[in-house]
Amino acid sequence: MNQSTSAQATLTPIPALSDNYIWMVQKNGHAFVVDPGESEPVEALLHDGLVLEAILVTHHHGDHVGGVRALQQRTGARVYGPRRENIPACDVPLAEGDIVDLPGTGLRLQVLDIPGHTAGHIAYAGQLDPGRPAVFCGDTLFAAGCGRLFEGTPAQMLHSLDKLSGLAPDTLVCCAHEYTLSNIRWALQVEPDNAALQRRARDAARLREQNQPTLPSTLGLERATNPFLRTGQADVRAAATRHARAPLDTPQAVFAALRQWKNDFR
Repeated sequence: MNQSTSAQATLTPIPALSDNYIWMVQKNGHAFVVDPGESEPVEALLHDGLVLEAILVTHHHGDHVGGVRALQQRTGARVYGPRRENIPACDVPLAEGDIVDLPGTGLRLQVLDIPGHTAGHIAYAGQLDPGRPAVFCGDTLFAAGCGRLFEGTPAQMLHSLDKLSGLAPDTLVCCAHEYTLSNIRWALQVEPDNAALQRRARDAARLREQNQPTLPSTLGLERATNPFLRTGQADVRAAATRHARAPLDTPQAVFAALRQWKNDFR
């Protein structure tokens, strides 16, 4: 894990449950966490002098909120979450356009509405340090993949992914699951000749062999290798059409075909 300095924010993916990451950001002895599915891995890092100021939640699923109450009760941290969902112990309900000022760290994050995986899913985007943008996107955008559509429509999810894709290419993509290897295996079925994706497959396999996270990704890497952000590419459209065995006349239709393909992929 990265070592903290007073000058720069430390970004740490904390492994939790079977394949979740709880994101922790530390700066100047203060910290916030995103999507604590359980409390114990976070509590283990709350050493003397580190104050947990805030708990940020992207959506209501249990593997993202399971540790919220325990952490709040232990630390007194303020809980932020989507206004349109039922979040445990939520102190500050949020929607797109809201700004989260994080005490102690001096950091500010902008809230984005990104429905699709769930109806009220949100993301938090901002600068961890000057020139170091990040987005905490929960289960909407994954490394080489995206979340399943439990409560939203293909059109909603595609719009949400387009919104995230519109952020700067060097934005760190802090998603909540270590799904990268399986997502890449599927993405190579869609774009087997994508050289950037082939390199990514080798890099990700090397990291996992060393028991290292494949995250965070960057939006630039996702745009180059993630089929769900590449529905406008001719090769992706052609592959989706062949798999669906039907004409796909709109980006939404291409996305829906890709999502179904991924749902069925083993």
